[in-house]
Amino acid sequence: MIATARWSPAPVSTDMRILILGGTQEGFDLAERLAEVDGVEIVSSLAGRTREPRTPKGAVRTGGFGGAEGLARYLREARITHLINATHPFAEEISANAVAAAEAAGIPLMRLLRSAWIAQRDDRWVGARNALEAAELCRREGGRIFLTLGSGELTAFAHVHNAHFVVRMVDAPEEVPLRDCRTIAARGPFSLQDELRLLAEHHIGLVVAKNSGGDATYAKIEAARRMRLPVIMIERPAIALDPRSPARATVADIVAWVMERRA
Repeated sequence: MIATARWSPAPVSTDMRILILGGTQEGFDLAERLAEVDGVEIVSSLAGRTREPRTPKGAVRTGGFGGAEGLARYLREARITHLINATHPFAEEISANAVAAAEAAGIPLMRLLRSAWIAQRDDRWVGARNALEAAELCRREGGRIFLTLGSGELTAFAHVHNAHFVVRMVDAPEEVPLRDCRTIAARGPFSLQDELRLLAEHHIGLVVAKNSGGDATYAKIEAARRMRLPVIMIERPAIALDPRSPARATVADIVAWVMERRA
């Protein structure tokens, strides 16, 4: 995708010029908060994959950077002083690029990383390291499966021929590489009652989810617990624990970090 932007060079009085790698609710909320802070200028970067993204306050850039080198070049050319990675916990490529680019540009990097979900006493979780491992577990189980992953991971489940998938995404693709499925286009947050109704109406016997953390999509985990359904829980990628990318868990934590840097 060709990158587009709406921003102007930072005025001389600006103390901090922050690039927020966004696309999440937290990224949106963070931009809204920091846009009100004197001496801080915000540029939010959106990948551009969502058809109707919400536009936060401040400047917005849409599209890719061209890898870590392209991001580092942008940081220098746009005179970015601080980089905040507020992408999804499973956004591996851009998160790795953020680490490399911040090091190359010589600027501080902070990650806004919501806390992971923790299994409760009545949860029936089965861990999976990635989508391929989750797909193999689905193949062994079969039946009616609620699949709540991004479109990029669906190919991993293409070889599962003994299951009917109910797939929910923000933007349903025109073609789905699954043999037997129904797609639902919907944007969270979802209520517990909504999730209980969906699982019951579609006679779901198994749920597949990423350990995204946060409240927006947790209702499906609680619904599965109440209905005593097993959940294949895909673990977070290693980049989420990279010590070169220190993290704080909430928008308020990141705002506090910014204020500390301004002091």
